[in-house]
Amino acid sequence: MIEQPHSTAAQLLGLLVQAHDLDDFLDRLVHVAAAAVIPAVACGLTVRRDGRPFSVAVSDALAGQVDEIQYGADEGPCLDAMRGAEVVVVEDLRRERRWSAYRPHAVAHGIASSLSMPLIVEGQSLGAMNLYAAATQVFTAPVRKQAEGIAAQCTDALTLTVRQFRQSQLLDQLAEAMVSSSVIDQAIGILMAQQRCTAATAFDLLRRASQSRNRKLRDVAGDIVTRVSGAPPEPRTDFRN
Repeated sequence: MIEQPHSTAAQLLGLLVQAHDLDDFLDRLVHVAAAAVIPAVACGLTVRRDGRPFSVAVSDALAGQVDEIQYGADEGPCLDAMRGAEVVVVEDLRRERRWSAYRPHAVAHGIASSLSMPLIVEGQSLGAMNLYAAATQVFTAPVRKQAEGIAAQCTDALTLTVRQFRQSQLLDQLAEAMVSSSVIDQAIGILMAQQRCTAATAFDLLRRASQSRNRKLRDVAGDIVTRVSGAPPEPRTDFRN
């Protein structure tokens, strides 16, 4: 069963008016997407950062955990949708033959079906919106149509952001910009010094902490910077002025 189309459309319109910034819009959007399907589903939004996937917004801890399973296994419907720029529907995960490293762990988390939709901005697949359900055969054609409409709203928001930053940011830095990159970079530097590790390893530590605590990446990074410096992180200097 799905919500009435006009109800979901009204909520999406409200998001555009109420959201304070892109992060806030994406946070609100995944909750609308998760509530649009009954029985309830979890929703996660995956984007690339430095070539690696991470969840920029999740409707609940379950979505973050299942997304993280795919990132760790380097396989799954979410990554297939993002990499192949195509919709991936899983009607019954227990009967799937794909993703042997991902599938049993997702089933153990109670996932029975899923729908992953690529987010294609100006011809490039920047990420994917992922819907997870505890029941099989949830994502019928009418449900997929509604979900694709929600994903289109997300794509429109990302497209506007790409255009806004085109003069000063490369396309593959979009995810970094969305989650307060300067604060994340400061935290990565701190972890590199503390753990004597590479930047890639430090980012993975930060990402895992974000997922396990069900908190935004930038908030976890801000806590680290504040704890070490004794003051809230300062914004990046704008050298263009």
